[in-house]
Parts: sequence; structure tokens; C-alpha cells
Amino acid sequence: MSLVADQLRRLDAQLDRIPFSHLTSYDTTRAPIDLDSPRVKELMKTIKALSTTSGSQSVLPAWQLHLLLSQSNLFPETPEEASANQYEAELEWRLVSKATVQTYGIILDTLLGQIIPLSDHIWYWDDVLSSPTYSSLYMVQTSPIRLWAWSREIYEDSKTRLQQYTSGGASVTGVESEFNAESVQAGLSQRWSRFYGIVRETIRERSLTNLQQTIMSPLAICQSEARKKQANLKRLREMTSSGLGVLIDEGLVFGGNGSDDGKSDIIMSANQEWKGVVERSVALMDMVLKDVLTLDVGVADFEDRVFAGVDEDPELSIQAEEDESSRPMVVARRLLDLLEAHLPDHLEAAEKLVKRNGRPSRLVRYWLPTIVLLFSSTTILRIFVNRKESIINWIRDLGVTVRDFWFNWVVGPVRKIVGTIRHDSNSEIAIMSRDSLQADRESLERMVVDFALDKPNAATGASSVSESQVAEIRAKVREGDVTPILRAYEKDLRSPFKGTVRGDLVRTLLIQVQKTKVDIEIAMSGIDSLLKSQELVFGFVGLTPGILVSVGVIQYLRGVFGGRKGFRENRKAGKCVRVLRNIDRILSEATPSPNNLLSYKDHGLLVCEVHVLRRLAHGLLPADVTKNFLEDLDDLANLKGIQSQLRALDRIRWAYSKWLR
Repeated sequence: MSLVADQLRRLDAQLDRIPFSHLTSYDTTRAPIDLDSPRVKELMKTIKALSTTSGSQSVLPAWQLHLLLSQSNLFPETPEEASANQYEAELEWRLVSKATVQTYGIILDTLLGQIIPLSDHIWYWDDVLSSPTYSSLYMVQTSPIRLWAWSREIYEDSKTRLQQYTSGGASVTGVESEFNAESVQAGLSQRWSRFYGIVRETIRERSLTNLQQTIMSPLAICQSEARKKQANLKRLREMTSSGLGVLIDEGLVFGGNGSDDGKSDIIMSANQEWKGVVERSVALMDMVLKDVLTLDVGVADFEDRVFAGVDEDPELSIQAEEDESSRPMVVARRLLDLLEAHLPDHLEAAEKLVKRNGRPSRLVRYWLPTIVLLFSSTTILRIFVNRKESIINWIRDLGVTVRDFWFNWVVGPVRKIVGTIRHDSNSEIAIMSRDSLQADRESLERMVVDFALDKPNAATGASSVSESQVAEIRAKVREGDVTPILRAYEKDLRSPFKGTVRGDLVRTLLIQVQKTKVDIEIAMSGIDSLLKSQELVFGFVGLTPGILVSVGVIQYLRGVFGGRKGFRENRKAGKCVRVLRNIDRILSEATPSPNNLLSYKDHGLLVCEVHVLRRLAHGLLPADVTKNFLEDLDDLANLKGIQSQLRALDRIRWAYSKWLR
């Protein structure tokens, strides 16, 4: 999802649609013979390798493009090796135009790669200037560099003064005297005094020279330096954006509607206009690379110099009086110069410029904590060595705790839930024995029946108890009715002492204790049945704490190590929103031209933001939505009028707000 790649595919498709029908003077009977020649086959092979559709890479690396041009057989060693027919000359132009498109893509990628990181450097200086704390930190970070630069300047000036003084003193002749120990010692003392005097004088003069820095505080000096570097970076971004806009708007602009549907109206005239476009585009790329890093001129002056340089270029065919057959060789040699010299020089100069005005290197920013860490490393190592056993025990205990937690609070409850689902008897929840109620109930029946048989008069009011009455008593006891016992108990309570000694008060009381025990067990049995009916619920309740803790720890670790996909998508969506905000600012603050189009600088900045947005949206939008999104981005980046671009921006905001928020 590269904007440059789409631009190259569009240009390559336009070149492929250029017909060969204009070769009117070419003998068609010689076509089979010419097509079978080794040079034609080599040219066609190189053209295929330079096409954007021939491989997975739309933009070839500079070294590969240089290699293909060098091996393209465009630079004959003798005149006899030059092309002798129109067909070969046309193939040479096709090869050169394909190479120009690739060079165009390399330069666009280079400028885009230089503009985008500049925002980070500018934001760094914004932080330094907006906060006294950051300004003080920057002052501390760069203090060794300042001290070294000041010491070096003092050393160089003192060295120059000392050499001048020594050469002046050597010209003075005098009477030689005898050397003794005292004279040698006096000479050394005099030289050291002279040296210190020169150093003090140099420091004093430099203090008077830099009077403004002497008056300003160190913090104010750092802020002034940061402000100057930020201004240079902003100027560099404006110049690079202007160069990018010039190349996009004016480079390789062939006739036609620029569409890829095969309906382009590229009609070649007799003087082959598209070849002139290729020549002018090469000259334009050359001029942009030469002047884009010149920060002492304004954007308008830079654009005027570029266009004036292209119009006055001596190597263009309209100004150079050369044979038409040698023009592809001239353009190819110029492309090689761009790839060999101009582009590497531009990259080196841009890197130096950014290094001089960008944020300090990591060594400068982190030298202080690194030194503190180095000096305290022995102490930290000593602490680790002295507490080696404690640290090992702590790690071992942590591992045992994690293992026990996993098996006791996650694996164990899961096994119980599985056992409950499978009706495992070992996993049933119970608060009393399985046969305890049955045994106590049968014991109560026997107690009541034996009492009724032993004391029929007290139990039933009759002298004896029949079998039917015994069965009735058993049935009532099962239902909880112990009326015979209660009657005897009530009778003995009338005379408690007598009933205790001679009666059945104690026996009936103990039977009622057994009755109370059975009632309690019946209640417990009901609770037990209730628990068994909700056994699966209690199993999940017991599993919930372990699952919650485990999920929380896993989510935390995924967040720490950057493995959370949703978090990354939220960050990308947030960056997309900020990019859309930057695009809105560019369109709102742009000064339109008379035909309501963006300037080269604003268009270059807009293309950079659109390029960043395309990269961020890759993988963020569904596949079926991505195609529509790219179409809207093309409408936003193309020069169709500021109002049309603003409408495209609004359409992107509401149509894709579901993913870009």
C-alpha cells in the first residue's frame, strides 16, 4: 500500500500504451530479422526487468537499477555498434523511459523517507522549548559537547598565538650566555607563565567576542540553540516538501487522462512529445536533488531556480545540437550520474543536515544514566551476590506459588466441574453422611415401639398393644408423630421427682432427644439436596477466581510485551486520527493558486501525510473496504481543487470512522 508504487504503476501503464504506429519509414519486412537480433533481445529483456509488473517490487533498488542500465548495451564502444534502425532506437527510448520511471520512484521514496522523520525531530524541540525541565535536561545532556567545543576553540586560538609569539621571539638575536641550572629553571618558569598568560588572554577575548552568550544564562543559550535548530528543520521540511510537490506535479506528466483503463488519449505527434517529457523529467530530478537542501533561500526562490535550471538545461534535445539516435544514450548516462553521484551526495548531505539540527543521538541523551549505572554496577552486583540465597529462594517460592495456584485454583476446580457433569460420586457435595438419617429414623421407630410394648397403658391407655397398633405407631413415627412418648412424658411431668425415680420421665426425654436429632438430620438432608441440585453452579463459582486472576495476568503480560492486537490497532487508529488532523490543517491553511490548486509545498506535505495514512491503514481495514479507502485517498492526494479535496477528507472521516477512531 505505497503511494509511490501506485504512481509508478500508473506511469508504467501509460508508457506501455504508447503505440509503435508512428514508425512510418520503417520497413516492416525487416521486422522478423530485427526481432531476432541479439541486441533487440537484450533490450527487450532489460525493458521487462524495468517494468513495475515484472516482479514483486514496484520500485527497484538503486543498485539494481544502476546495474541494469550499465548492462543495457546503450553505450556502444564504437559507432558501428550503435543502433542502425528505428525499431532499436524506439526500444532504447522505451528502456530509458522505464529507467526514468524507476529513478523517479527512487527519488520520491527518498524524499518521503526524509520528510516523515523530520516531524519527530521538530516535536522533540517543541518539548525542549515548551518546558523548563526539558530545557534543563537538554542543557545537562549537551554540557560535555559544549565544554569540549569551548576547550577546543581555546586550544586552537592559544596554539596560534603561541606559535606567533615563538616565531617573533626567535627572530630576535642576542648575546648567548652560559647555561646553568638556575637559568634553565628560570626559562621554564618564564615559558609556563607566558603560556598561561596567552590562555587567559584568549579566554578573555573570546568572552568579549561572545558578549551576548556571556550575558545570557546557560538555559537561555540552550533554548536559543534549540529554536534555531527547529527553524532549520522546518525550513528543510518545507524545501523537501516543495521538491516533492514539484516532482509529483511536473515530473513525467504525459498527455492523457492518466487512467489505467486503456482509454488514455496519449497521441504521439511527429516530434515525439513523450520523449521530451522524459528528458525534462530527468533534468527536473537533477535540479531538485541539487537545490532541495539549500536552506538559505525561500521556497518560491527554490521553485524558480528549479524551473529556470530545467529550461536552460544544455542537455535537453531542444537546446543540444546532437543526433537524435544518441539521445537515449545521453539520458541514460544522466540517469547513471543521478544514481552514482547526485543521489548518494544528496543522501549524505541530508543526513549531515539532520544530524546537525536534529535531536541529539542516544549517546548524548543517555550518557548520564549510563555513567550512573556503570558506577553503581559494582554495588548492584554486590547486593545480588550477598543476597543470592534469598533471591533464589524468592524465585523458587514464586514458582511454587504459581504452580500451586494453577493446580489448586484452576486445574482442581475444572476437574471437579467435569466430575459433576459426568455424575462422579466422588465429586458430590454433602454436609452429612449418606445413610445417617435412615439409621437414626429406624432407631427412633424401635425406641417408640419398644416403649409402647413395655408401657402399653402409658402409651395407648390399653393393657396391651396389637400388631395393627404397632404398625400404626411405626407409620406415625416415620411421619414425625411420637404421640405415645409425649403422653407418657406429660403424665410423668405431673410429679417430676416420682417420674424420674419410679416412672419413665428419663426414658421419654431421651427418646425426644433422638426425635430432635432426626428432625435436625431431616433439615440437613433438605439443605444437602439443595446443594446437590446447584453443585455445578458452586463448581463454577470456585473456578471463577482462578480464571479471573489467570486472564488478568495473561492480559497484563501481553500488554507489556506488545502482543495485544487490539492495543496495537487502537494505537494505529489513534495515529490515523492525528494524520487526518494534519491533513485538515494543510488544506485549511493552504494558500490556493488562481486555479484553486495547492502549491507545490502544500501538495508535497499532503502527499507525505497520505503516504503515512496508507501505511497505517494497512491491516486496519477489512479487505473489502480497503479498495474504497484507497480510491478516496487518491481523490484526496490528486490535484482536483481544494474544495474537492476537502470533500474527500470529510468522506474519509464519516465513511471509515468505525475503524479510524
